[in-house]
Amino acid sequence: MESSLPLTIDRNAELPLHLQLAEQFRAAVLDGRLQAGHRLPSTRDLARDLSVSRSVTQAAYDQLHAEGWIEGRTGAGTFVTDVVPLQPAVRRHTPHPANPDAKLLTLRPGIPYIAPTPDAGWRRAWREVSTQSPPGGYDDAAGLPALRAALADHVGRVRGIACGPENVLVTNGTVHGLRLLLTVTRRAGDRIAIEDPGYLNAVVAARDHRLEIVDVPVDEDGLQVGALTDDAAAVYVTPSHQYPLGGRLPVARRNELIRWARRTGAQLIEDDYDSEFRYDVAPLPALAQLDLERVVHLGTLSKTISPALRLGWLVASEETVDRLAAFRANSGDWPGWPMQAAMLAMLRDGYLDQAVRRGRRLYADRRTHTVAVLSPYGQVIGQDAGLHITLLLPDDADDLRIAAAAREAGVVVAPLSEYRRSVSGPPGLVIGYATPSTSDLHRALTILTEVLTRR
Repeated sequence: MESSLPLTIDRNAELPLHLQLAEQFRAAVLDGRLQAGHRLPSTRDLARDLSVSRSVTQAAYDQLHAEGWIEGRTGAGTFVTDVVPLQPAVRRHTPHPANPDAKLLTLRPGIPYIAPTPDAGWRRAWREVSTQSPPGGYDDAAGLPALRAALADHVGRVRGIACGPENVLVTNGTVHGLRLLLTVTRRAGDRIAIEDPGYLNAVVAARDHRLEIVDVPVDEDGLQVGALTDDAAAVYVTPSHQYPLGGRLPVARRNELIRWARRTGAQLIEDDYDSEFRYDVAPLPALAQLDLERVVHLGTLSKTISPALRLGWLVASEETVDRLAAFRANSGDWPGWPMQAAMLAMLRDGYLDQAVRRGRRLYADRRTHTVAVLSPYGQVIGQDAGLHITLLLPDDADDLRIAAAAREAGVVVAPLSEYRRSVSGPPGLVIGYATPSTSDLHRALTILTEVLTRR
């Protein structure tokens, strides 16, 4: 049964048209006007009825699909899912105190939106795994051969890295790959240059391996290559979207960095954590495509699918991959066969590409809204890519105090000072817009702006 609803469009409202439609659909499900199994009109028919472009209705359906409210059935149409939010059951006793953080809205960066119901591509991958028998004996310490080949094809196609399966090692994610690399290729006391401000887990990993950390300043274009010293044995860099300020390393600086590494013999560690999500131009080619002998490339599924998968990849010279695999053969520390087999199915069937395309549409809208809301309160930077923006505040602001006040009001946000070590700079907030639902994002931003107004 196809359902029709009295939907309205307000072209003068601040909320984009497709988000207006999405909100009305959600309300109709929650109040029972739309029920599980109801067939929705096609995007073409709905666009005609509302006198809007089809891109508006398609974006609304994409949003609802990403959040798990609707699902497409091949050859049949689009339907309301059978997973509808329910009121919690009344409990007579509460044996444990409630977690106070459970009610907080989060604007922490780096976590994608996870729909409440799995989509067809995800289910299909796991159904395929369930029909296979696990391999006999221990699997390859570098990763399933078929997965390594698929990953080599993937990074060649989307990141411009010319490589083969012999250059790929499957990891448990970026930090795991980084720690493995430091364990095998670095010695205690080696100097490693890390961006400042920069990724805290990279700093912790270097400290745990007893490396001497050299703080390197960044600007609006990313790492300042001219600040590197020749005694650094390695450089950790986020060239496609500097974390957390958002600069992208331009071609001239990339070439300068490669020339410096060739001259000094240093290893370049490229963290490619969210390069898939660019909103101004196509994703930039990876640094590793310039010199795979000098660059080790770290990729991950944590921003495209989920950080809970603990899956990623490392691309490097064949010699480096062989050394890492030999070490892992003794440590037994690599992803299990079911996860790797599922990842292979997702790559082969185009599920990862589909998730990236869907994410770009969803996050681009959220990014635009977040920037519009927060621009009056400071300078927004890093908005062209990724899952977060950085709001630079006036010099007299205390970002730690503001973050604490926001948490007290119900919103978790990261102060920029958390990411600084020795290089000074303005205070700010690093704000992720990917994690919450669209309605929760609007609520969180409203609360945050109230805190910023009172600061």
